[in-house]
Amino acid sequence: MAEAHQAVAFQFTVTPDGIDLQLSREVLKHIYLSGVTSWKKRAIRFKNGVLTGVYPASPSSWLIVVIAIMSTMYARIDPSRGMIDRIKTSLPVSIITPAFSCWKQFCCLIYLMNKRLKRTYLESVRPLLDDEQYKQMETVANDFKKDPAPKFQKHLKLKSWWATNYVSDWWEEYIYLRGRDPIMVNSNFYTMDLLYVIPTHRQAARAGNVVHAMLQYRRKLERGELTPLRALGIVPMCSFQYERMFNTTRIPGIETDFVQHLKDRKHLVVYHRGRFFKVWLYYGGRHLWPSELELQFQRILDDKSEPQPGELKLPSLTAGNRVPWARARLKYFTEGINQASLEAIETAAFFLTLDDEAHGYDPENIRSLDLYAKSLLHGKCYDRWFDKSFTLIVYKNGKIGVNTEHSWADSPIIGHMWEYVLATDCFQLGYTAEGHCKGDINKSLATPTRLQWDIPKCQEIIESSYMIAKGIANDVDFHGCLFNEFGKGLIKKCRTSPDAFIQLALQLAHYRDKGEFCLTYESSMTRMFREGRTETVRSCTCESTAFVRAMEDESTTVRNEQRLALFKKAADKHQNMYRLAMTGAGIDRHLFCLYIVSKVMGIDSPFLKQVLSEPWRLSTSQTPQQQLNLIDIQKFPKYVGAGGGFGPVADDGYGVSYIIVGENLITFHISSKFSSPETDSFRFGQNIRQAMLDIRALFNLKEKM
Repeated sequence: MAEAHQAVAFQFTVTPDGIDLQLSREVLKHIYLSGVTSWKKRAIRFKNGVLTGVYPASPSSWLIVVIAIMSTMYARIDPSRGMIDRIKTSLPVSIITPAFSCWKQFCCLIYLMNKRLKRTYLESVRPLLDDEQYKQMETVANDFKKDPAPKFQKHLKLKSWWATNYVSDWWEEYIYLRGRDPIMVNSNFYTMDLLYVIPTHRQAARAGNVVHAMLQYRRKLERGELTPLRALGIVPMCSFQYERMFNTTRIPGIETDFVQHLKDRKHLVVYHRGRFFKVWLYYGGRHLWPSELELQFQRILDDKSEPQPGELKLPSLTAGNRVPWARARLKYFTEGINQASLEAIETAAFFLTLDDEAHGYDPENIRSLDLYAKSLLHGKCYDRWFDKSFTLIVYKNGKIGVNTEHSWADSPIIGHMWEYVLATDCFQLGYTAEGHCKGDINKSLATPTRLQWDIPKCQEIIESSYMIAKGIANDVDFHGCLFNEFGKGLIKKCRTSPDAFIQLALQLAHYRDKGEFCLTYESSMTRMFREGRTETVRSCTCESTAFVRAMEDESTTVRNEQRLALFKKAADKHQNMYRLAMTGAGIDRHLFCLYIVSKVMGIDSPFLKQVLSEPWRLSTSQTPQQQLNLIDIQKFPKYVGAGGGFGPVADDGYGVSYIIVGENLITFHISSKFSSPETDSFRFGQNIRQAMLDIRALFNLKEKM
């Protein structure tokens, strides 16, 4: 998971002459470009709205509607038979949907955040600093508030009036696309298959059903047939991120990458045992049926040809540093067969790996989830195309998973598609008794086409990228922890937010693991606003540290009733902070944007420099569950997802992703680095388990009393 502190790597240069005027122009240039991009998106959405708003009719059919309306007006006939008048009396004077008003809400929130920014930030770091350090930070923050904060704020206000969203374009550019380090492990994240079930052990058949389900989802997405999600079942959430799910690739550049998104693509590229194959997804104007896709994938599995020189590890270019990959792309992939083959990959609907390994959860093997996670996160470092919006991985035992490039969207977006795919695969498409896809087989389909390469001169760069990626992958210490002693059901009986319960358990576990508190990141979505992505919940608070200290105080002066009271106070604090972050009143994205303005203007800010360089030694995220409610997990308890995860953020820290599955299961995905003597993912998992049980014991004690 990429973090805001990566922005400190970017430097901006200015000349000392005419500094105020020149720097203001530079900031205005950035704001202008953001606005132009926003208005282009609006124009495209308007056009798509016109085309899809009358589906399945055509825009030309409007002529008939207009003629009919004019005729009824001339004849003074009400075709609605009074319905329109009744609706007019029932509706309020004006209705403004969140999709159109969210940019205005962002403007209001900027003013709100400006008033509470300093206080909230200082409050968040207080438990991590001693009195002298806190006094120094307070002085720096006060100096920043006086000058140059007002100057930076004016530019953000201007941007909020001009652009659709004052954060998201800069977040995408500076946190993701300008990063020059490898995106494998450091940025990309993974999503697992169903935890307990493998609907078929035939690799080609599973791939056939899943790919077909993805094509169905893409068609619904393009036609606007997917129902928007609603926060708390009321407020529609922005669907902008879904637009780039398919037909999208991150293209490497020397200074910055860019996201290439195309219209409907009719092929995908498959990687198997070091060979690349192009597979057409349409036949006679329709999607290939699952049985036809199974046939095509089986043909690839049966192909015994060897990789061409350099072809085996070619994808490792996407796993290494970005600048060598960008230079290699310009030098070796801009003409001839290399250009044609690379274009086939980058313009594909998505990328598919038919993996020659078997993975999945095995109750007999305590490390099975660990190996499964590492395979999805980085594989062999050369068998996933990490630049594609997502790579679908299908293992030889029928298990599946996804590796997702992070710049275009966040995990709930890919999770939405994944829920649809798993439900469609298991409950709509299904398999025969022998495990094959259902339906007839059309053997007249053209066989998949091998992509051709001429890359002997590029092999040194490929090998260099592979060695860098391998070093990163070998350092990832992963542990998957299934916590099934209790779950959401019992936590709700305690009248506590499940997320707050888990976050406080993580604070307790981390303190027991390292003997200290740390700056903690929890990701919260801001999709109630147009083009909103995420905000940070700073989970380590004065209230949570007081609770943890009370839990670790073994003296008789601290009673469990006091611990429980401190827990409830800390949980309420966390829940309130989550609400603030979700509704745009967090502080970290605002601080990030102020920092970008400061760098563009060339004004050094000790306060912002310190804030944006603070390491997140505990980075956490909850994976959403049942966004679509397509599977009744009460009726089918084995058909639950295993969630997903991401790589470690800090060299000496932990990354923790968790998914609350049904009423009685919570799955934790824990990452750290072997190279750090301070961390151990398995040990941390055990600490989390014990912390959860110890907190539950507080409630059990009170119930007995």
